[in-house]
Amino acid sequence: MSTQTRTLAIGSIGVGLAVFALKYVAYWLTGSVALYSDALESIVNIAAAIAALTAIHVASQPPDEGHPFGHHKAEYFSAALEGALIIIAALAIFREAWLAFSHPRTFSWDNPGLLVNVAAGVLNAAWSYVLIRRGRALNSPALVADGKHLLADVYTSIGVLGGVILAAVTGWFILDPLIAMAVAAHILWAGFGLLRQSAEGLMDAAPDTGTMEKIREVIRKNASGALEFHALKARRAGSALFIDFHLVVPGAMRVHEAHEICDRIEEALARAFGEVIVSIHVEPEHEGEAGKHGAFQIATCAPAGLRHDAVPCAPLPPAMPLSARKAADDE
Repeated sequence: MSTQTRTLAIGSIGVGLAVFALKYVAYWLTGSVALYSDALESIVNIAAAIAALTAIHVASQPPDEGHPFGHHKAEYFSAALEGALIIIAALAIFREAWLAFSHPRTFSWDNPGLLVNVAAGVLNAAWSYVLIRRGRALNSPALVADGKHLLADVYTSIGVLGGVILAAVTGWFILDPLIAMAVAAHILWAGFGLLRQSAEGLMDAAPDTGTMEKIREVIRKNASGALEFHALKARRAGSALFIDFHLVVPGAMRVHEAHEICDRIEEALARAFGEVIVSIHVEPEHEGEAGKHGAFQIATCAPAGLRHDAVPCAPLPPAMPLSARKAADDE
């Protein structure tokens, strides 16, 4: 686990505790069931932040004999747990709202509890922005999921606050439990959304179209010397991007030269996407499936200065004599 990721995950727990305290004070001062629903969601935020920290720690562990591909998918379990907790919270809010619907509670619009709720919303908004922005930069689904949940909480808080003020000003206190029910419905939808996203990650869903096109572009620009590539597949697992494809090379190309091309592609993909695990199946044109439907041609290659629209050919080092290679291997 990187220091930044750990710090953000721990920070989420602290922010969650602070927001919950503020929102519960707001509920205690007003008696509004809508503000109670807002406070209850903050308990879910705390539990989700703890789950995210645990999942990020597990996902950062290196591969071992029992998990040769690493532990990256642990973060999806965190997002799934968060979705389940959101659904439970929504059901609890529905119950409280129904009880309040039968016995509406009165409160005033100038109650200091409303200002306390505003302060909690501002804190949540600031932290959700940090989590989403940094989570995407660090390729952490757990942090992004936590940030999106907090952002949904901010929108909820704005709607709740506006509704509570309207109820107090107009005297239509029946709006209070109705708003709480609307909040619960919104939370329930968000919970199902997180469960769906987690399922896609666990089922190795392909990345979005933009990511796949970027992968193809990186391969095209860094595979000079090869002929084409096909059978491209990719999937996300936590912060890691797994990429697999077939690379067609001239039949007379030496193994050393093909290996150099593969190294160049892998390094370029790592620069573009961060943590990547690349598997390249090299096949000669006379035995492979060159020209098959769905294959992608390699970018035009020419010596620098001869063609303005061509990708400069990266020079390949001369093949190492067998005796020299054996001596290098012995070292």
